[in-house]
Amino acid sequence: MIGPTIRIKGDISGEENLAIEGKVEGTVTLPGHELSVGQSGEVRADVHANVVRIDGEVTGDIAGVEKVIISKNGRVKGNIVAPRVTLEDGAKFKGSIDMDPAEGSSKQSKPAIKAAPSAVEPAGGAAKNAG
Repeated sequence: MIGPTIRIKGDISGEENLAIEGKVEGTVTLPGHELSVGQSGEVRADVHANVVRIDGEVTGDIAGVEKVIISKNGRVKGNIVAPRVTLEDGAKFKGSIDMDPAEGSSKQSKPAIKAAPSAVEPAGGAAKNAG
């Protein structure tokens, strides 16, 4: 646990659950484990954990392998990527939510591939019509 009077600047990683009641700035990586940001917790970091529970404040992107939960007292400014997201009544959130990251990345790459040939065809077609 990171207590309410503790401040950390830097990267945090580990192989166990972590509760933050203090202030953290940097990155937090807990693969396969849970991160809880308590009511007095203030995190300015990108976060990656199996489960992320927020009762305090997080500024940064959040990746939850299993789920992300923002309680009624939670405040988040950043993007969330997780298959399950819960925003309790009263939670404050500013950012985007991606609940299907695998599909989102394939959607982004397919239009880019299709856009290139269509961009070439009108230019070639215009040149043929002109000549």
